[in-house]
Amino acid sequence: MRHTKVKDLLNSTTTLQEINAKGWVRTFRNNQFIALNDGSTINNIQCVVDFENTPDETLKRITTGAAVSVTGTLIESKGAGQKYEIQVAKLEILGDSDPEKFPMQPKKHSLEFLRENAHLRVRTNAFGAIMRVRSVLSYAVHSYFQQKGFVYVNTPIITGADAEGAGEMFQVTSLPLDNLPKNEEGAIDYKKDFFGKHTNLTVSGQLEGETFAMALGQIYTFGPTFRAENSNTSRHLAEFWMIEPEVAFNNLDDNMDLAEDFIQYVIKYTMEKCADDLKFLEGRLLEEEKSKPQAERSEMALLEKLNFVLENNFKRVSYTEAIDILRDSTPNKKKKFQYIINEWGADLQSEHERYLVEKHFKCPVILFDYPANIKAFYMRLNEDGKTVRAMDILFPGIGEIVGGSQREERFDVLVEKMKALGIDEEELWWYLDTRRFGSAVHSGFGLGFERLVLFVTGMTNIRDVIAFPRTPQNAEF
Repeated sequence: MRHTKVKDLLNSTTTLQEINAKGWVRTFRNNQFIALNDGSTINNIQCVVDFENTPDETLKRITTGAAVSVTGTLIESKGAGQKYEIQVAKLEILGDSDPEKFPMQPKKHSLEFLRENAHLRVRTNAFGAIMRVRSVLSYAVHSYFQQKGFVYVNTPIITGADAEGAGEMFQVTSLPLDNLPKNEEGAIDYKKDFFGKHTNLTVSGQLEGETFAMALGQIYTFGPTFRAENSNTSRHLAEFWMIEPEVAFNNLDDNMDLAEDFIQYVIKYTMEKCADDLKFLEGRLLEEEKSKPQAERSEMALLEKLNFVLENNFKRVSYTEAIDILRDSTPNKKKKFQYIINEWGADLQSEHERYLVEKHFKCPVILFDYPANIKAFYMRLNEDGKTVRAMDILFPGIGEIVGGSQREERFDVLVEKMKALGIDEEELWWYLDTRRFGSAVHSGFGLGFERLVLFVTGMTNIRDVIAFPRTPQNAEF
């Protein structure tokens, strides 16, 4: 008999049917009741074992974590909080689990403990919910862009270009590290390396994406990116996924429209498809909030925060206006901010971004026209000569979630900016070609996928929304 998913059994409209279910034991109580879960839903289905006619040896093997197959009748449950249960006629142990050694016991574990057991943590309710939400969000990303006629482009993971100009990249080499070849100047001779040049893992697919937008009109990338930033904060990963659309003929206003529409679509889609998981995660977070001091508690519950994004238009505010608001704000005047805003040109921190969203405007905010000297070389220079056509989207509880810009389409201006920043024109000759041959206004943005999953699930540490986090001194599993 073909087995039926637990999710489908719980959503069934008919009972008294003979069915088979397979999954893992969450709990086994009174030598009779198995809480079975197969990963298809946050909810377990209760399986009632005929313990009087089941061998003691088999009953002893029904332990937390064991894989089992149950065949029986789906009936209406007499217990509270569950619609159906399985009256078990036949039970088979598919895989034993040592109850003394299995770390995922039916009790609350710390997130740090679960990170140390990342290969098993997805068996908990919380991480099962997080990964289902992540999966649905990923599908929603593709669904949105495909419906809009975007072309999905797989940009390279290995690259010779540093899109951000930050230099925090992982080097890729096949050279023998204990005997590196040197050239006549005594430097490493990368001509003898696998690719014949210095190469790295990418920090962004944007630059390559722009070349495709100049032919296909509207494209998006969605793939892994890497940053060798020696940071152990709750907001940084060394390996993460990026969503990066690029659209020919879009100016900054078009870019803001696209980003707002996109992010509202994927959140709404996920809320509809993952209602049970999000309800569970909200309850989990509410319990966590009770243990925090009043001043550190979130002002909005998870679903309220998600609806806050869906139900409010995003307020568009220039960087200059935002600086004036922050400079005159009460927390700035009373020096409650960790980073005091004194003058125009300051690089905004999360505390400033959250103040604008949560306290001042009370809606999501899009900041635009940032100082050129704190933004990347490829952003279009405004006529004032000191700001660029950049934009950041700010959300409650997290601050910046999207960063983008209208790209600098003018060849001569782009070259001058690269010279001023010491960026080698020969390294990016192909990028400059897009400005030499049929250049046009175009725009795009980047959204760190884990940052989005963090926001939608309400988790507070980015290491808890990716299967196997890669961080400094940690490449386990």
